[in-house]
Amino acid sequence: MKRFFSMALAVLMALSLVACGGDSSSAAGGSSSAAGEGGTIKVGLLANTSDANANYGNAVKNGAMLYIDEINAAGGVNGKQIEVIAYDDKGDATEAVTAFNRLVDDGVTAVIGGVLTGTTIAVADESYAIGMPQITASATAPGVTLLDPEDESAGIRDNVFRACFIDPFQGEKMAEYAAEKLGAKTAAVIFETGSDYSEGLKDAFVAKCAELGITVTNEEAYANGDVDFKAQMTNIANSNPDVVFSPNYYEDDGTIVTQARQVGYEGTFLGGDGWSGVTGYAAAAALEGTVYCSAYAGDADFEAAYAETYGEDVPNMFAPLGYDAAMLMVTAIAKAEEQGLETGSDEYKAAIIEALAATDGVKGVTGTYKFDEFNNPIKDAAMMKLVNGEEVFTEMF
Repeated sequence: MKRFFSMALAVLMALSLVACGGDSSSAAGGSSSAAGEGGTIKVGLLANTSDANANYGNAVKNGAMLYIDEINAAGGVNGKQIEVIAYDDKGDATEAVTAFNRLVDDGVTAVIGGVLTGTTIAVADESYAIGMPQITASATAPGVTLLDPEDESAGIRDNVFRACFIDPFQGEKMAEYAAEKLGAKTAAVIFETGSDYSEGLKDAFVAKCAELGITVTNEEAYANGDVDFKAQMTNIANSNPDVVFSPNYYEDDGTIVTQARQVGYEGTFLGGDGWSGVTGYAAAAALEGTVYCSAYAGDADFEAAYAETYGEDVPNMFAPLGYDAAMLMVTAIAKAEEQGLETGSDEYKAAIIEALAATDGVKGVTGTYKFDEFNNPIKDAAMMKLVNGEEVFTEMF
């Protein structure tokens, strides 16, 4: 724990901005102050903590709060405590926008969130309009930062960043893994229609398969809320592809792989980072051999600190991504404080955005960060394999 805490402290010490003493604070309320020692810096946190995908939202929230509480315990930023105001967006775009507007009224100077792609894009539209710094731990669709996902030349929301990979990266990576590591010649896909995440990974996977000479035998769709996938998996089983790419969230993935085995498909499943935490939703035998792309390869110090704080093991990669998102935002806030700007002013927010864009070599628990021209992180991917009911890191790929 002490060794891990020193890693968080080093980020601010390197900027000569950490003061001694102080207690951690994550309560709503209070007010921002002008630059200098004392007062608070208000940061908003949006996460889906009560919907069907709350396993992601609670993990992101816990990871982010772990970092911020450590920084506050070490004295905060420039003698100021980071005051977190957190709202549950319930995984709903309308709820997320309402929560964001509440955060603006609360006087936040930056926002960490959302967690899911749909809610994050909805908030990004609002944050871009007013120049609010925003970083998501886990929203992977290109449209989070791109103004037009179909036309990169249209520009970006320059205020929005992410700690995770984008959907095309994951889809392409898993097609390459299928070809290079598994020698796959045929593949099928099962995906959720209307899901930016699922369709984004699917489209990238299919396109890369075409480049690599992998024949896609089936593209089977299902709707949000479906629980019976046997018809789709029977179609796939009849084609008997070498691999099945299931770029969905863990609950659906667990049901899909279970029903796939029931209808006789015995091949290898591949997935994106939405598989993280799937072990609670399917039997070990059904999951055996599945490989998915993750942003997190494991960190013993982080896991020890998380367990000590929350009394449980790290549930999935979203907790470390939440930690890194908070780290990146606070490091940028420290740069704004360094300029002596009024906390919460438009100039202060612009300085945070500028500092985020200039990130280069900031080390987190999921990798060392630098952003490309689209505000996406440049870092390696961890390949996770399901072995005897455990999600095991195998290699960086």
